[in-house]
Amino acid sequence: MTGFGRAEGVVKDRKVTVEVRSLNSKQLDLYVKLPSAYRERDHEVRQWIGEQAVRGKVEVFVAGESLQATKHTTFDRELIRAYYQELKEIADTTSPDAAADLFAYVLRLPDVATTVSDRADDEEWSAVRGLIENALTAFQEFRGSEGSRLEEELMARVKGIEQLLTEVEAMDSGRANRTRERLLGKLTDLRAEVNEDRFAQELIYYLEKLDITEEKVRLRSHCTYFMETVKSTDQQGRKLGFICQEMGREINTIGSKANDATMQQLVVRMKDELEKVKEQVLNVL
Repeated sequence: MTGFGRAEGVVKDRKVTVEVRSLNSKQLDLYVKLPSAYRERDHEVRQWIGEQAVRGKVEVFVAGESLQATKHTTFDRELIRAYYQELKEIADTTSPDAAADLFAYVLRLPDVATTVSDRADDEEWSAVRGLIENALTAFQEFRGSEGSRLEEELMARVKGIEQLLTEVEAMDSGRANRTRERLLGKLTDLRAEVNEDRFAQELIYYLEKLDITEEKVRLRSHCTYFMETVKSTDQQGRKLGFICQEMGREINTIGSKANDATMQQLVVRMKDELEKVKEQVLNVL
């Protein structure tokens, strides 16, 4: 979800600069800052950028710098003269010695000054929108580049989990015999009389509790599904997060059933890889 794009150009008498940037977020958190001339287009920009950005803490900045001095306020000179003359006549008639700044008072009267609207016309906004499109294109290209790098890392780490799972499977193949020999050794040390049938029944029950066949199959299936989902062109960030949760559940169960120090070490390494995957998945749309 991280990205950055920038574009700038001259629109009429303004140098316009556009920046679009984003950071990770569970949903779309959009902040738009426009100059006063374009502020009435705020809703249009929000809707448009929201459709493109989808998720992330997205900030859009549009700045306009005037390239020449522009007069934004005009005065009605005839009206000012009329006001001033009338007030002066009244002052001379009623209180000629009174000290009053009649000119300052005149400037505060209605309709003396008119502010020129800074509103952009359709032609100017079309040019500004083009700059926003350019910045957004650069923003999406940045995201695409980051996405390609991220895809390679996610695939490598999930393949690492698969490799560790292969090692677990190799160790698990002889675990039943090792467990049987270990239990028989304990009974021999205790010099206990053993009923072979009863021992066989208890051993089967014990091994069933330690069996990880289903967990291994499901974990490998989750890994395959994860890599297929990463390759999808759709927005799959949330789905990848759910798959990671299922992978973690199977890895934890394998660890709780392992009853073997070496297998436990492999499980710890799988957990470490999965945590790194989860961190990176937060950056996927």
